[in-house]
Amino acid sequence: MNVLGIETSCDETSAAVVRDGREVLSCVVHTQAQHRPFGGVVPEIASRCHIRLLPEIVERAVAESGVGWGGLDLVAATRGPGLASSLLVGWSAAKGLAMRTGLPLRAVNHIEAHLHSVFLDPAAPDPLECFPRLGLAVSGGHTNLFRMPEEGRIELVGRTVDDAAGEALDKAAKLLGLGYPGGPVVDRLSRGRTPRAGLFPEGRVREGALTGGLDPELCLSFSGLKTALLHRVQASPPRDAEETAQLACDYQEAVVGALVRRCERALGDARYLAVGGGVSLNSRLREALGELCARRGVRLLLALPRHCGDNAAMIAGLAGTGRGVPSPAAFDLDVAPSWAV
Repeated sequence: MNVLGIETSCDETSAAVVRDGREVLSCVVHTQAQHRPFGGVVPEIASRCHIRLLPEIVERAVAESGVGWGGLDLVAATRGPGLASSLLVGWSAAKGLAMRTGLPLRAVNHIEAHLHSVFLDPAAPDPLECFPRLGLAVSGGHTNLFRMPEEGRIELVGRTVDDAAGEALDKAAKLLGLGYPGGPVVDRLSRGRTPRAGLFPEGRVREGALTGGLDPELCLSFSGLKTALLHRVQASPPRDAEETAQLACDYQEAVVGALVRRCERALGDARYLAVGGGVSLNSRLREALGELCARRGVRLLLALPRHCGDNAAMIAGLAGTGRGVPSPAAFDLDVAPSWAV
């Protein structure tokens, strides 16, 4: 099955063609740079950019796949979660393409697609054999833990109650004057440095907090961590680039430590840990998760770097496994900015 996927949930405009849920025949991604002066994504600018770029990107993805329009079997797109105005562009385009070509349509959940992205690596095992598994979706907009005991079952067991991990790293970079997006810069400056232990709080979630009935021990909070950095910078601003880099390293270690500890608590009998999302590209997080999995005898599944950020290959890939809302019901759906897995 050759699936055309479309992804416009935030500021990446992407289209891809994936065969049988695993083989990426093409994937075109445009990351919008015009948000940098604002220190974050401006929804109106993002949606206008999607409108302008998406037609050409879809054409390129189909052409580069080598199968042509006649070789497609399905159209899939992100329905949510994400920015409403951005989602509308991709979801409307997918509906129009499906109607025009007569192909079936499938609505895909963006977070679940991130968890599938690990299987776009040709060296990854068969997803039907990777159970029980724990999934960590960690990005600029989402930080969620899922247990997947068997095929077709996915259960949310933990999440952030405020900032996502990627957002926490971006905000730290802004406070330190490192620009936007800040996560990659913080990662680069931290490499080769030894973090100072206990400089920043872990950010525990108290009983009775807004966890949606989830175990607080498996949930995360990064707002207090961000505030601790703010107070530290205000009280004692870093004097030079060296002190700034060390502070970034210390802060990153607190974020990574919180993520790894929640994963360890949630592992249970899981034999696999699948990690997707833009923050999964962070080198320290990959190292720490590798250490955890080696210690627990669990296989770590990580997406290829090109599939860590928002991309349409993960959308087409997940749709190719049969997940998502299929036609004809999909045609009656609107976007769902808060669509939960």
